[in-house]
Amino acid sequence: MSHVTAPRTVPQARVIAARPSTGRARVDALVRSVAVSGLWLGLLLVGYWWATGGGVRDLAGAETTLNSTGRLTGLLSADLLLVQVLLMSRLPLLERAFGQDRLAQQHRVVGFTSFNLMLAHIVLITWGYAAGRLSATPATAWQLTTQYPGMLLALAGTVCLVMVVVTSLRSARARLRYESWHLLHLYAYLGVGLALPHQLWTGQQFLASPARTVFWWGLWILAAGAMLIWRIGLPLWRSARHGIRVTSVVPEDDGTVSVYMTGRRLDRLPAEAGQFFGWRFLDGPGWSRAHPYSLSAAPDGRSLRITVKELGDDSVLLRRLRPGTRVLVEGPFGRLSPRARTQRKVALIGAGVGITPLRALAEGLEYGRGDAVLLYRFSHRPLFEQEFRALERERGLQVRWLPGHRRSPSSWLGPGSGRASDAAVLRHWVPDIAARDVYVCGPEAWIEDVRRSAEAVGVPAGRFHVESFGW
Repeated sequence: MSHVTAPRTVPQARVIAARPSTGRARVDALVRSVAVSGLWLGLLLVGYWWATGGGVRDLAGAETTLNSTGRLTGLLSADLLLVQVLLMSRLPLLERAFGQDRLAQQHRVVGFTSFNLMLAHIVLITWGYAAGRLSATPATAWQLTTQYPGMLLALAGTVCLVMVVVTSLRSARARLRYESWHLLHLYAYLGVGLALPHQLWTGQQFLASPARTVFWWGLWILAAGAMLIWRIGLPLWRSARHGIRVTSVVPEDDGTVSVYMTGRRLDRLPAEAGQFFGWRFLDGPGWSRAHPYSLSAAPDGRSLRITVKELGDDSVLLRRLRPGTRVLVEGPFGRLSPRARTQRKVALIGAGVGITPLRALAEGLEYGRGDAVLLYRFSHRPLFEQEFRALERERGLQVRWLPGHRRSPSSWLGPGSGRASDAAVLRHWVPDIAARDVYVCGPEAWIEDVRRSAEAVGVPAGRFHVESFGW
């Protein structure tokens, strides 16, 4: 471990964040509207083609009903599977408009929906090909798998998707290390790639007209191209261009370490305070997994800093990084940044190591004295105490320290906040909270407690900006 670079204690003199602007907000809102409309339009178009292709007519008999509904569920599942890939392809347009938190939520909803439709498709089609006879269904399933083009690939893809869905359940995720979950989750892309070709090759609804063929092949190519460009190509290009390397590792309080890095032309890296990257440190085992760590200091065009609590296997290894270690990056990601800001005043609310992106925002946002307030919940010793005190002196940041454990399981406050409700305490500390943008980072359950308090005091949902570090 090296201690080459001293912790930064004085904020930058240069303000790098833009003033609140409605221009980016309008663009992002338009992108969100177009994306949602496109999703529903695609599903309606698939349903229309199914209906005009005899899908409704075939509902007249029992056997044909099974086949017809099986085709419909398969078509809807295929559409949503490809949408799911697009949601997590790191497409910049979607990333800037939704942010990773919202994209991950939508990815989860779309993923489970498409998986359930896929299971329904398998059951209904097999049962229908067996002429509605349950006793003949196993033999029919074997015949379909071994004799129809692409079905063996589809079976392998289905197994991959089942594994991903099972390990994505909250009860399973709680028992898995992040490293194991991340590796298993990569099989989703293999599952999609194997499950869909049989429909493109043999499905009547895919080949019935040039328009349908163009739609399905176009959607498939769009999803695959987005993955190749934004998940693989862009990170490799940026990593090669900027040549990021570790300069030092500095221990902080409460089992955390700060990693300082530098590189070439970092002023051209499109990162804002509050955002995070996926980091891969090329120092041995674990380099194949990207870990999402937020910037803990505003990017200044010369260096980057992250601060990480030692929780998992890979985060513990950060303490052993050597100066000169090369770093691959994906990103930047997240809307917990100046991009989401619409108001002159802001409130920053963080807990534990969730304070890291808020530390960067406190430095990178533009604000006058009294326009920014920070509520910082911590159990033992606060991180960046000297840096926050410097921001108080030089930028006029108002900091309220909230030490101690939570006063109750349903409260986000510490024991020193009295007996008043969480919402009443929040309104007392920040009387004009409803007129501010509110940035929040911490554990998921804690964030939901803060959200309820913010809603109770009138903070609009569109001004409550969140970054959680749950996975």
